[in-house]
Amino acid sequence: MLYRLLLAVLVLGLSAPLSHAEEFPSREVRIFVPYPAGGGVDVVTRTLGEELSKLWSKPVVIENRPGAGGTIASRAVATSQPDGYTLIMVASGHATNPFMYPTLPYDTFKDFTPISLIGSSPNILLVKADSPFKSLADVLAQARAKPDTLNYGMAGVGTSTHLAGELLKSMAKIDIRVVAYRGGGPALNDLLGGHIPLSINNMPEAIGQVASGTVRALGVTTSTRSPFLPDVPTFAEAGVPGYDSAVWWALIGPGGMPREVVTKIASDCIAVLKTEAMRERLKKIGATPEGSSPEALDKLIRAEYEKWGPIIKAAGIKAE
Repeated sequence: MLYRLLLAVLVLGLSAPLSHAEEFPSREVRIFVPYPAGGGVDVVTRTLGEELSKLWSKPVVIENRPGAGGTIASRAVATSQPDGYTLIMVASGHATNPFMYPTLPYDTFKDFTPISLIGSSPNILLVKADSPFKSLADVLAQARAKPDTLNYGMAGVGTSTHLAGELLKSMAKIDIRVVAYRGGGPALNDLLGGHIPLSINNMPEAIGQVASGTVRALGVTTSTRSPFLPDVPTFAEAGVPGYDSAVWWALIGPGGMPREVVTKIASDCIAVLKTEAMRERLKKIGATPEGSSPEALDKLIRAEYEKWGPIIKAAGIKAE
């Protein structure tokens, strides 16, 4: 009798993880967005949520909790139950926040479970249509000939556009001034107004202006050309070998999530990213659908942490 009881307990124990995965989700899933409604991350997350809801036959609720560079929403997720029912869509700043803030209410690695990379997009170096700069090489030449006379606009301290500019300065060994705006839109407006000669912008906010011809793109920050701007060279092609900087969005959850649940969500995200609705929504904001394993996302976050730490420290960048 005792043998049979122990055998039953063992069988139940071995089958529990599989049952847990098969049952997920059995109720509503929440995905936090650490930015205001209407932005690129919000749009991507809501589309992902709609498609996952169809696949799971369960509601997926999107909750916006903006503020403090995404740390407010991240803290809420880090302290939630690690059961897969509370997730967050983070952007590339998730990996750099440890260097931006003197203290964080969570550990970037221990308190989160990577699930899947959802999408990515380059930033773009822009000039006004009538600018004398025809290429990134022209910008680099002037910056070297007349140090500290050029400036570039960007979306705010510590943003991906700011870090892209600092990486350019570091790798190209040039000295250009940074002008911080409260968003990429105002920086783009000042570029159009002739108040600044250069601006680094996210693809979603700038691709329309590039298409209309009011601004000219000198280069994209990713290591490969964007399929949405195939004629625009990468920074690496245009004079800064090895340069690579992207904006990315990824789905993560609290630390300690069951492995089988993580695997299920990741595989379902990959399936959803192949749907026409998801691909079209990403295309509209100039983003490339990704879809990755949890392990690949973990490597990306750690690589971004190691890459940007020295750049942020050297530039003395701190969150406002």
